[in-house]
Amino acid sequence: MDRKCNSTLEHLRILPATEKVLVGQLTFHDLAIIIAAGSTLIAILLSFFLIMMHATHYTVPRQQKHIIRILFMVPVYASSSFLQIKFHWHAIYFQVISDCYEAFAISSFFSLMCHYIAPDLHEQKEYFRDMHPIKPWVWPINWFRACCCADRGPWRTPRSGLTWFNIIWIGVYHYCFIRVAMTITAVVTQYFDRYCESSNSPFFAHIWVVAIEAIAVTIAMYCLIQFYVQLRNTEQLAPHQPFLKILAIKLVIFLSFWQSMAISVGTSTLSIIQPNEVLAYPDIKIGIPSLLLCFEMACFAVLHLWAFPWRGYNHQANGPRRGGFLGMRALWDAINVWDVVKGFGRGMRWLFVGARHRREDASYSLSGRGKRRGFDDVVDTPYNSHTLAMSETTNSPNPNAQNLPIASQFRSSVWYDRRQQFRQQLGLAPHQAAARENGAGEDGLLRSPSRDESAGLIQNAQTPGSHSPTAPVGVVARSVGKTR
Repeated sequence: MDRKCNSTLEHLRILPATEKVLVGQLTFHDLAIIIAAGSTLIAILLSFFLIMMHATHYTVPRQQKHIIRILFMVPVYASSSFLQIKFHWHAIYFQVISDCYEAFAISSFFSLMCHYIAPDLHEQKEYFRDMHPIKPWVWPINWFRACCCADRGPWRTPRSGLTWFNIIWIGVYHYCFIRVAMTITAVVTQYFDRYCESSNSPFFAHIWVVAIEAIAVTIAMYCLIQFYVQLRNTEQLAPHQPFLKILAIKLVIFLSFWQSMAISVGTSTLSIIQPNEVLAYPDIKIGIPSLLLCFEMACFAVLHLWAFPWRGYNHQANGPRRGGFLGMRALWDAINVWDVVKGFGRGMRWLFVGARHRREDASYSLSGRGKRRGFDDVVDTPYNSHTLAMSETTNSPNPNAQNLPIASQFRSSVWYDRRQQFRQQLGLAPHQAAARENGAGEDGLLRSPSRDESAGLIQNAQTPGSHSPTAPVGVVARSVGKTR
């Protein structure tokens, strides 16, 4: 097999006499440049209009920051595609810019959906911890689950909503790292003539970069679809037209990646179209897919006017406008990618550390929100599916709750030592004492005795050594102390 790239785009030029004239004095390459320029101009004008409307009506920064990032995707793709047509011999360098921004846009869309659910990460974790029921994975994972060990296999549906949320988080944010890494790989290998975009040979980096990116973007888009299927009908997400938003994102990703990949396979491997007097090789490899993208970005710029409207943020109920002069502060928030870096770091930390220590993670303790939402049988973690930190029916402690930091702090306190002494004096087992501690709060501190408890105190004070079966532990303990 030939290990030399025979047709490198950097060494190919489309000269005026190399293509047949189609219209007037214009060749296909000239027509492609004109159409792409017009489409790019429309895409940029419409997108920047919508971006500035959000920037100057910046009343909900946690949401609009991600909307502005998503809207920037259209001008980036359109400009990159036009420059690829104009300077086709340097197309790889313009292509990697749009490819890298693609991962940024996907993570921003996921963050936007999360902020529709809850305003910050802490409340998002509370929401997903109490989420019930969790829908099965969509196709094809549900087929894999049926064929491989069902609920015991790697394709099982998580029983904890927080685990489900963390899996989706990793599936989206890992693409940011993969995409940037593959971009750097493409630039470096192109510099050393080992990329060879015109070849799908395994001896060059192009086919490996495309394969890794295909797997990563498929996982990221699958996680976004699963997120949408789970939450599309919730009261938090439904008013924001999630279907139109995910359609706009999914189509852009599909057309930018899979469309270009299909054309590459069709021209390089299957040889469906061959260079001729009308179409030069750079037109087939770069011109056609880039021209299609320019036209499609103009269409998506129109679609974004309905998918990401700004008028919902144009009222005082959301608070004051915080975009700064001409929206400059809002634009700065949008281009600051530090939150994406932290999001990727959080996902990797959970994947390699947190997933193995879910039993000790305080974030997995049930907060009680499920009761308020009507989920009386909320499943918190797969380790203790049916009990809360203190059961409301038996008052028996939950073993998982004993590992929380506040429990360790309480056991080292003076109150805990006195409580153990009272139990030993009464001769009760721990679960029996817990059942009789109706006067103690959830933190173990004694409450003020009620009227009935006071009556028990008088009775115990009059009869030393006798204990009423209904008297609280604290009251009985005081009476024991008096008899001594």
